[in-house]
Amino acid sequence: MLKRIGFFLLTNLAILIVLSIVLNIVSAVFGINFGNIAGANQNMGSLLVFAAVVGFTGSLISLFMSKTIAKHTMGVQMITQPTNKLQAWLLETVHSHAQKAGIGMPEVGIYEGEANAFATGASRNNAMVAVSTGLLSSMNKEEVEAVLAHEIAHVANGDMVTLTLIQGVTNTFVVFLSRIIGNFVDRAVLRNESDAPGIGYYVTSVVLDIVLGILAAIVVAYFSRHREFRADAGAAKIMPCQCLQFFFHPMNHDSIKSPQAGNRCKNGFVPFQIFFAADP
Repeated sequence: MLKRIGFFLLTNLAILIVLSIVLNIVSAVFGINFGNIAGANQNMGSLLVFAAVVGFTGSLISLFMSKTIAKHTMGVQMITQPTNKLQAWLLETVHSHAQKAGIGMPEVGIYEGEANAFATGASRNNAMVAVSTGLLSSMNKEEVEAVLAHEIAHVANGDMVTLTLIQGVTNTFVVFLSRIIGNFVDRAVLRNESDAPGIGYYVTSVVLDIVLGILAAIVVAYFSRHREFRADAGAAKIMPCQCLQFFFHPMNHDSIKSPQAGNRCKNGFVPFQIFFAADP
């Protein structure tokens, strides 16, 4: 636990350092004064550049560090040299799927947890696929092959990069709008006449960062759900068999039924959290 917390803190520190460096470089190269993104002389152009740098820097760092973050936070044990038949089969299956999808061989790993799997990485040829012990123990080989085909399809479709760009765009709008509204509240509502931004600007900006960030998460989740359908279609091309069609209807299979599957609609209402679901 302490190791994971320490890695989380180091990751965030790295993002802050890189963000500071990038802002200073952009300011020096393009002559942009980030000191006027708020206050009496708020400059929309400077604010937009600032918002884009802040919005995309975190997303891009997360993308490029995604494999390292996943390995450390989820305790993924990488398979470099298989020590048993299961590990050898996993490597062989992923290699076969990757060849059919036309991508480089991803790293393959196993982690402790309930039935699940994921793919991550900065590019089609620099990815990682990991499966949980729960998934391996609750599914037969055909079903695991289908799951792996789905994850490989995510890599082949470039979903990690696509969602990173979408997250960067939404982050940019969150930062930009929150500071415009914050400056308005500070100037027009609270009547701050100083050239520098007042407490109203900072409080409003922070609150709106949270509120707009939640709304932005709905947008990202919407696109993520559509990428899941595309991954299903890609998996069907990699592994066109009857078990694939069966697997991707988990309501029909008790061993892989999601605990949320029966709670999609209660008393005729759709739960609000469904809008944040990244997987349909």
